[in-house]
Amino acid sequence: MKNTGMNFRHLYYFWVVAKEGGITRAATRLGLAVQTISTQLALLEQSVGKALFMPQGRSLVLTEAGRLAMAYADQIFLLGEQLQEALGAADSKRTRLTVGISDSLPKLTAFRLLEATMHLTNPVHLVCFEDQFDALLADLALHKLDVVLTDRAVRSGTTLRVFSHMLFESATIVAGAPALAAKYSEGFPASLDDAPFLLPTRNNALRGRIDEWFELHHVRPDVVGEFEDNALLNTFGRRGAGLFFAPAALAADIEEQFGALLVGQVPQVREQVFAISNERKIKHPAVEAILSAVHEGVFSSP
Repeated sequence: MKNTGMNFRHLYYFWVVAKEGGITRAATRLGLAVQTISTQLALLEQSVGKALFMPQGRSLVLTEAGRLAMAYADQIFLLGEQLQEALGAADSKRTRLTVGISDSLPKLTAFRLLEATMHLTNPVHLVCFEDQFDALLADLALHKLDVVLTDRAVRSGTTLRVFSHMLFESATIVAGAPALAAKYSEGFPASLDDAPFLLPTRNNALRGRIDEWFELHHVRPDVVGEFEDNALLNTFGRRGAGLFFAPAALAADIEEQFGALLVGQVPQVREQVFAISNERKIKHPAVEAILSAVHEGVFSSP
């Protein structure tokens, strides 16, 4: 059968049914009759030539074709929501900045970067998403994001047409809750042998540098936890579960927000922060404000 084109209203009903797990719940959400939804789904399946749902007990579950359609529908209707938000932001005369934040990037670092956008003459509407590095790059390539803030550059040889811009580089410190800081600060770094540590996972750009530093100083830490999400790592650090590495430029913020004290300086382990964009030269005024703030020393170590 020749495909005569997809009806996006039918696709939207399919999307809601998949989200709700059944036609009855979808009909309640949409304020339509069950028979109406059922008819629209049948027309969609006839249009694409494949079954998108199959019954499982009293519910409907997606077929393999349904899961594929759902992945595209998610993108389509997410973009539709973003379009509505963007048009609303245009009416409010705010500059919209959609930012992807890598889950490995310290949240204090992200805040200090984005804080610069809040002081512009033209107000900024920030929309922030957190995800893993590769997922954010894919969204950037699809123009769902204006910029990605992360702790690593894009790998050479990637097929994605995106560009890395180094924002700053900072030495690190070892910090910990007061009791741990008091116990391990004397005799640093030899004192860290067998000390409890909270570390980023091995796919984090910083982890390799940390492991090399431990090896250089013959330190064998007791690794009590590894975290992909930096915010969760800091939460455990605040509760005294272990020592952790942090940017030296944010030492005062870390003490204020997490109650964590300096154990020792680690100038050899340096944390890098990048902005990834679709352009070789960043032109978005809010991102330019971030670059200016970095140039003016917002991350200068005390």
